[in-house]
Amino acid sequence: MQSLGTRVGWTVAILLLTGAAVEAGDWPQILGPSRNGIAEGETLGTDWPPEGPPLLWTRKVGRGYAGAAIRGDLAVLFYRSSEGGRDEEVIEAVRPQSGESVWKVGLDAHFTPSIFPAEDGPLCVPLLTENRAFVFGGGGDLAAIDTMRGKILWKRDLYREYRTRGGSIDFGYFGAGTSPILEGNRLLVNVGGRPAAGIVALDPDTGKNLWTSTEEGASYSSPIACTVAGERHVIFITRYHTVSLDPEDGRVRFRFPFGRRGPTVNAASPLVSGNLLFTTASYGVGSRLTRLTAAGAEEVWASDRGFASQYNTPVLYQGYLYGTDGRADVGTASLRCVELASGKTIWEEPNFGVASVTLVGDGLLILRADGKLIRAAASSSGFRPEESFRVSRGTFRALPALADGRLLIRDGEQFYCFGIGPQHRH
Repeated sequence: MQSLGTRVGWTVAILLLTGAAVEAGDWPQILGPSRNGIAEGETLGTDWPPEGPPLLWTRKVGRGYAGAAIRGDLAVLFYRSSEGGRDEEVIEAVRPQSGESVWKVGLDAHFTPSIFPAEDGPLCVPLLTENRAFVFGGGGDLAAIDTMRGKILWKRDLYREYRTRGGSIDFGYFGAGTSPILEGNRLLVNVGGRPAAGIVALDPDTGKNLWTSTEEGASYSSPIACTVAGERHVIFITRYHTVSLDPEDGRVRFRFPFGRRGPTVNAASPLVSGNLLFTTASYGVGSRLTRLTAAGAEEVWASDRGFASQYNTPVLYQGYLYGTDGRADVGTASLRCVELASGKTIWEEPNFGVASVTLVGDGLLILRADGKLIRAAASSSGFRPEESFRVSRGTFRALPALADGRLLIRDGEQFYCFGIGPQHRH
């Protein structure tokens, strides 16, 4: 696989959070430091007892499926609460060591999804810098919070500004679900608005627009950034396309169709390896491998079979993808190992169920939606589970966060913090 990545000779580097150094042991944004599901510098402890690794703390929260973000001695949680008679999307900072609340602040909640109206909590993982938290609420509100004081610095109601049709706001199927990305001094988000506000870049200090670009609809996939032949790209999977923009001015670098019309969702994030871009979606879309060049993007292979992830992003290790193929609502999903270079399925564990997969060293940490947590080898020779236990009977759709040996996961009611690193063994 490495040979494919070096033939053209372009160097591609996945974005580490720009604007402030990220310390080892942080999980400051969706899918970790490099937005690819890899827990850099982490180690998995072994020999779990039957009840699982040590449960360090739990914390009851409100509605939603937004995973936590962790930076230094703060973990930021995001959920919807109606306590005290006020309907709010709550941003709460807690100590990752203990779960102790440090501060909390709320944004007025004002949306109901068109599908599953009871599931009206936020979906987007917060984005953390050295002293800021950026959150994108279910109703399309983008806000910046001072993490030292727990104070809202600015807020933009982007859906009300750009997605109002005939006097009503278009919230989509489930509300806003694409986590923003910070690229230098630009905060980019797939709003899906008009006119020409498919993707919006804001000043992270003031919240003011720097540019708007394209008529792209919004998806539930979160963007990544990379460098190709000396040029910076921010790559989005939108409602119907994969599109790369120049973060400086919003100019489209390349675009190709990806998605289907109808009641479909693009939700998994893109992955980059060398000069190769991998994209996947369910609903008959499938997967595509694209070679990035100075001139744009060219298809290597595409298939509606082999790998079609409904909303979880697979991880890549030594040329192989590990993740779940299929849907939670139709049929059953399988756990698969797929060769990146060819799209060939190497092995499959059928009837596994949808799951999030995190790569830790040469191991996989797999959290199934039914609450089963599994430690397995990242091996192309077959599925090799090593330890497992069931966290609870809840539904685990939120993405996990792993920092300093602490795993933060949530079901529909509460967060759980497990000590899965060797430093937390009793």
